[in-house]
Amino acid sequence: MTAGRPASGQQYVITRDRLRAQVGQVAAVLRGFWVGDRACTETWPDDLVSPMGCGMVLVPWPNRVAGGRWEHDGRDQQLDLTDPTKGNATHGLLRNTAYTVTAHTESSVTLAATVYPQHGWPFVLDTSVTYALTDDGLQVTHRLHNPGDTALPFGVGAHPYLRVGDVPAADLVITVDARTRAVPDARMIPRGFEPVEGSEVDLRGGVRAGDVRLDTAYSDLTVEDGRVRHRLSAPDGTALVLWADEVFRWVQVYTPDNFPGPGLPDQRVAVAMEPMTCPADALNNHRDLLWLEPGGSWSGSWGLQPVGL
Repeated sequence: MTAGRPASGQQYVITRDRLRAQVGQVAAVLRGFWVGDRACTETWPDDLVSPMGCGMVLVPWPNRVAGGRWEHDGRDQQLDLTDPTKGNATHGLLRNTAYTVTAHTESSVTLAATVYPQHGWPFVLDTSVTYALTDDGLQVTHRLHNPGDTALPFGVGAHPYLRVGDVPAADLVITVDARTRAVPDARMIPRGFEPVEGSEVDLRGGVRAGDVRLDTAYSDLTVEDGRVRHRLSAPDGTALVLWADEVFRWVQVYTPDNFPGPGLPDQRVAVAMEPMTCPADALNNHRDLLWLEPGGSWSGSWGLQPVGL
């Protein structure tokens, strides 16, 4: 790392009353969200690249594309393989991109980046993300615009790892009101979709994070007032709710036991709840894949709401 320059680029801090958030320029990454001195997301040292995708924006697709291969308009497309261990393209095309800040107030910051044509992606796509502190917590709004002359497919996701203050993540209870899950193959590509009822990954009644190892995509989420809601609860009743607009029809729950990563110190259980508009390999299976017409725009929001913190 260059002296004085974090691996995630320029840092932007926003505040509102007891709330504080920090955003890094690379991947428009959420470096942290706090209520007072209580952390609501995992953090990491400045000299590290975001561990395990922590806090990244995932555009123009979340999760994986099998073999990096898909077809558009009768032409085979081959994306660069950014998940070489499993031979996939993963988490979109902006994970190493330094966004440009277009607005920054005391309580909000907006960062923008353009996806240009490249291996396996023949489109131009303008994107931005706004982090804003509100009366309820942190709100994250993604905006996309298609400046081209042809429709393009896309998905949007984010990769926050959540905390409830200093409570060890292993002791937190994960609740996701979902009826369906993706069944992955060895490369974490869906080979089918099935009900969660009766399975060990049914989170509707709440499951202690330390009692299960998950890397599971859930759908058929309960929608109330136009939003889906997922919850991470501490034994003392404090909690963090991840809410999302109903267009985020999927959530990936990932509970590694070696966060922040192999070979790094202080490895521990962590809990990622990733709001996604589509599941893995949507460019091929087309499940909940979105399309943006020429000149068209799209926006969607999710957020973090502290409870009792």
